[in-house]
Amino acid sequence: MSTTRASSKAARYAVPVAVITVAVASVGLVPALADNGDPKLPKITAEELVAKVAESDVEQFSGTVKTRTSLGLPGENLQGLFQDFAGAAGAGAGGSGADADLDPSARLAALFQGENTLKVAVDGEDRQRATLVSDAGDYTFVHNQGTVWAYDAAAKTAFRATAPDEDADEDADADTRTPGGSIDKTNPQQAAKELLDALEDTTTVSVDGTTRLAGRDAYQLALKPKNAPDSTVDSVRIAVDAKNGMPLKVSLESRDGGKPIGEIGFTSVDFGKPAASTFDFAPPKGTKIVKPEDVDMEKDGNGSAHDALPGLDAIPGLGDLAGIHGDAEGAEGTEDGKDGKDGKVIGEGWNSVLMIKGDADAEGGLPEDGQVGDLVDAYTKKVKGDFGTGRVFSTRLVNTLITDDGTVYVGAVTKDGLIKAANANH
Repeated sequence: MSTTRASSKAARYAVPVAVITVAVASVGLVPALADNGDPKLPKITAEELVAKVAESDVEQFSGTVKTRTSLGLPGENLQGLFQDFAGAAGAGAGGSGADADLDPSARLAALFQGENTLKVAVDGEDRQRATLVSDAGDYTFVHNQGTVWAYDAAAKTAFRATAPDEDADEDADADTRTPGGSIDKTNPQQAAKELLDALEDTTTVSVDGTTRLAGRDAYQLALKPKNAPDSTVDSVRIAVDAKNGMPLKVSLESRDGGKPIGEIGFTSVDFGKPAASTFDFAPPKGTKIVKPEDVDMEKDGNGSAHDALPGLDAIPGLGDLAGIHGDAEGAEGTEDGKDGKDGKVIGEGWNSVLMIKGDADAEGGLPEDGQVGDLVDAYTKKVKGDFGTGRVFSTRLVNTLITDDGTVYVGAVTKDGLIKAANANH
């Protein structure tokens, strides 16, 4: 499954499909939570293992996925953070009612805090289902042959839309992106070689033993930053199914040690074809049905799933390994020091920082007065350097510096790394 890049109004109503993509396809990005021994498997090189992922043709599976996140936020409450700022800024102007009930970005944020359980099922590109299990009421996304449902059991509200068609050129451009360009998915060995060649200067890639999870034997692929003193990431560990090559596990380890920054993966998995009835959905009696024309996604600030975590494209390997399997798209990098449509990338590889210049005609910096100012004080720290002064919002993965002139620096680097980038480019 993939989502269209079209900027048309219809594309905005595919957000639930995009969230399913993250909830299901990200199993190939982020680890199953418990290992059950280390099986003895035939030796395999990193290139052979990446090729195994590239040639994997798994299109059908179902199971239970658990996620855990430790971003280092106060109370580990990312959704609460969004709600705090929205409330302080006056979310009443268009941020309530049906729009708020079915806000996919807020639901996606729940996956990046604490522990969560997802029930997932996939039958090719035409049928997917993911349910975020909650004591307060489940939240279910269903895509069944072009029809999309997003159902909030707690709010007794359902969003229904038609999934937009893929752009014609996307079918012709189904190959994988790497930092060096596109590669031919019909040649997985070449794809693996190109990926590893592209990562050679920034990342050490190796096979680090075996594991067993969700009843499956798997190899562990390890990616470790090279020459990246400012990176927040110590390593990325990905478990790859030994039989079918589907990524089952990824653990994002922090440079500061302790718990993994994030992990997600199967606790149970079945690679059989899910029953067709799995993707049937009929809203319970009394459910309020919301149509696309009732929801102004742009007004409420609901962006794509990718927008939920700015700066992740700065991490080499994650986007590329995502793109090499299935229909997920790889990260599109901007050449070091060059200006792109979204700003300028400073540094290389795991040290990359995205700089977005402030609007010279606009008032820069963050508010310091009132309720919003109090929240700014609670969630950020004042910093200064050759660039001037500003505020840093920190997590264990992505850090953001907003200077008083409105310039933004963001990346998977430490606070000191951001200040170093800002000082060099003020």
